[in-house]
Amino acid sequence: MSLRVVFLGTSASVPTLRRNLPSVAVLRRAELFMFDCGEGAQRQLMRTGLGLGRKTMVLISHMHGDHILGLPGLLQTMAMMGREKPLDLYGPPGLGEFIDCALRSVHFQPDYALEVRETTGGLICEEREYTLTAAPVAHTSFALGYALAEKPRPGRFNEAQAELLGVPEGPLWKRLQLGYTVHTPRGEEVSPARVLGPPRRGLKLVYTGDTAPSDAVVKLAEGADLLIHDGTFASDMAERAALEGHSTAAEAASTAAKARARRLALTHISARYEGPEVLLEEAKAIFENTFVAEDLMELVLRYSD
Repeated sequence: MSLRVVFLGTSASVPTLRRNLPSVAVLRRAELFMFDCGEGAQRQLMRTGLGLGRKTMVLISHMHGDHILGLPGLLQTMAMMGREKPLDLYGPPGLGEFIDCALRSVHFQPDYALEVRETTGGLICEEREYTLTAAPVAHTSFALGYALAEKPRPGRFNEAQAELLGVPEGPLWKRLQLGYTVHTPRGEEVSPARVLGPPRRGLKLVYTGDTAPSDAVVKLAEGADLLIHDGTFASDMAERAALEGHSTAAEAASTAAKARARRLALTHISARYEGPEVLLEEAKAIFENTFVAEDLMELVLRYSD
């Protein structure tokens, strides 16, 4: 298992020749998570080969245009390409009204089921293997950050112990590894605890959207394998960053250090920076394991054990 992360758009406010507007795609098993949906996100998604028909959840951080104006195009493109699976949209209050208005204005309704869920934070989705949590962050309008956190995985399987207990290799081993109690051919009950080691941590990814430095983000990002953080400006623009509800690269790095994250991706990069060198240098001085995200950059988060 792993998380495949693709940066669809890494610019701030306006697109540039190098950077599209904000959006990040995360593939977990066969399920796709899209964080924000700036203009042209569907085309960027098509370029990744991830497809438009799989089980998908779109999570919007806030209602500023650079983060949501790609939604109408994404919804229509999905329909025109034959999407059949339901689509779940999560975001702050106002998201439902925006979707309704946009679809009415262009005289379009998707053939697939569209479920819009507004939230102000907290646990928004819990599945067998993961949770999705939202938390308010510090921006000029109400905004949310999101954490995709896998639940603890079963410990390592002790094959010798399973054989000793009379569990034959095959489907029963698989059920034990998945956490189910089984019965041996002799009718004896064997619980997973008898053949599995200590639980192992799952992967955790956090996306901040637009935010100034925030204790809420530190808490949300605690122990994250990847923190994708607003890194709009260099330190000489700190006053403007604070005024506009953004972070400098150094502030994002400080958040990553406080949260004990394992890796930091700077995104939402101001168009004033033709290259990322100054942002990267300032961040790495505080948090070494930092990179500046680029459009269509991919990385894979894997388990360490």
